[in-house]
Amino acid sequence: MRTLVLGGIRSGKSAHAEQLLSGAPRVRYIATGEAQRDDAEWQARLDAHLERRGERYRTVESRDLVGLLREQPAEPTLIDDLGNWLTAVLDSAQAWDLPAGELPAVADQIDELCLAIAAFDGDLVLVSPEVGLSLVPATAAGRRFADELGRLNAAVARVCDTVRLVVAGRTIDLPGEPDAAVAVTAVAPVSVAAPVPVTPVPAEPATPVAPAEQSPEPAPSSAVEHGALDGIDAEIFPIVEMPDHEVAEQARARQLQLTKPAGSLGRLEDLGVWMSACQGVCPPRPLTAPAIVVFAGDHAVASDGVSAYPPEVTAQMVANIAGGGAAINVLARRAGATVHVLDMAVLADTDPYIARYKVRNGSGDLRRGESLTIAEARRAVAAGRAIADQLVDEGVDLLIAGDMGIGNTTPASVLVGTLTDHEPVVVVGRGTGIDDSTWIRKTAAIRDGMRHARRYRNEPLALIAAVAGADLAAMAGFLAQAAVRKTPALLDGSITTAAALVARQLAPGAEAWWQAGHVSTEPAHRFALEALDLTPIVDLSMRLGEGTGAAAALPLVASSIDVLTDMATFDEAGVSAG
Repeated sequence: MRTLVLGGIRSGKSAHAEQLLSGAPRVRYIATGEAQRDDAEWQARLDAHLERRGERYRTVESRDLVGLLREQPAEPTLIDDLGNWLTAVLDSAQAWDLPAGELPAVADQIDELCLAIAAFDGDLVLVSPEVGLSLVPATAAGRRFADELGRLNAAVARVCDTVRLVVAGRTIDLPGEPDAAVAVTAVAPVSVAAPVPVTPVPAEPATPVAPAEQSPEPAPSSAVEHGALDGIDAEIFPIVEMPDHEVAEQARARQLQLTKPAGSLGRLEDLGVWMSACQGVCPPRPLTAPAIVVFAGDHAVASDGVSAYPPEVTAQMVANIAGGGAAINVLARRAGATVHVLDMAVLADTDPYIARYKVRNGSGDLRRGESLTIAEARRAVAAGRAIADQLVDEGVDLLIAGDMGIGNTTPASVLVGTLTDHEPVVVVGRGTGIDDSTWIRKTAAIRDGMRHARRYRNEPLALIAAVAGADLAAMAGFLAQAAVRKTPALLDGSITTAAALVARQLAPGAEAWWQAGHVSTEPAHRFALEALDLTPIVDLSMRLGEGTGAAAALPLVASSIDVLTDMATFDEAGVSAG
């Protein structure tokens, strides 16, 4: 991991940099600032920093960054900061007054530093001031420093895996490589011009989601390209409108007219009322095109033995679902639903059409709060929204989100524990059937993930990025968009219900459009359902995932519609109502 942390003065960038290396047993701290031993206040600051970092840090005061990186190329290292290093470089080159095109010594040293960073094999975090956060300096020397710092930051960013901006203690993951046409130009005094109007670009037409009951044909190149969503503002949802209250009252009144004692069909009556309200008509229309979307992804935490199955099973099961041979395919056929499987973050190559919205190969380590970057989280949420839109536009009248991913109950438990205020040992379950030692490892992983998640419990996008993964992020976008599009949805087990907790934060009120298909054996699932105030339709002691619990409940939802639609009233049947 090579990470560049940018930020202004007192932004919290140094504290965030230290947090990134919190899992390393020992850290080499390279301080580039020149010690001012005769300044008591400055020395007190240094002493406070040393005390805060503790004995785990080995502090080295030096500006020979290239030599130190090459000397110990695998030792976890924190460099703080590049601004002081650049000042020393400009001093030694006597470059403060040279013309912009006559700084070869400075450019050479920046190149050498970047080569050393690129060759570094261990965890490396570099802190640097973000030059764009202040006014244009009033002096030539100040402008020279800003010019060269901008070039330095851009060069270092190109050889780092991640670039983060820290503002007021909040972090933003910056997108990848900028357009090649964009260059760092010299700072010049700025004049304010009138804003240029932006011409909106029409969106491309949605690409249909291919049913996974058949082996998917390779998608045309345009379809694959369409999957590369940029995710801009993906986390911003319009206001969710509630199901029609007046129609719900009409449905309740009709239930009282049917040839049965009032309330004698229990939940079937409630479900029929809910479907009427969602459709805005009483009696409701029969379901003709329910669809199940299985979101697949791997998680780095699975590599440390938190599941009874190895990570490679995820890709194998994606192929099985695509071929129609999984449990979800069997249950879906009985319920009259189509099945679609999408690779959001499988740690292997899958069919290009299945992977057209893929965010990355495997989500990152939730134990370090690094499941996704913010940009990746946005793309995953955007993918879920796009899939929901495509299906609704095609006439799908009920949606189910399913999951496939070895180890995915771990991020789900982190989300549920965080959002429902339950401790790790309470939410952790047996998942795929783990033994006691695996349960202990899983509990520790959930504990570590919740340490990062708690700070973001009211920031759904940041929470997704820290601990969720691309599959759960896409599910959250999918379920929230279903509510925005006034389409009822059935929740499945622990994973999809954890995603639903986040979806409710993204789109408040979305839970009015959902029902809980079942309750699984995972403890976290019950806590999530309680938080959403949803009562499961069935309890069959299931814990498979894939959407199977919701698919098992789907025929009952269809039956609840049939009751309101096909059952005779007392008047029609000539039966006395008593």
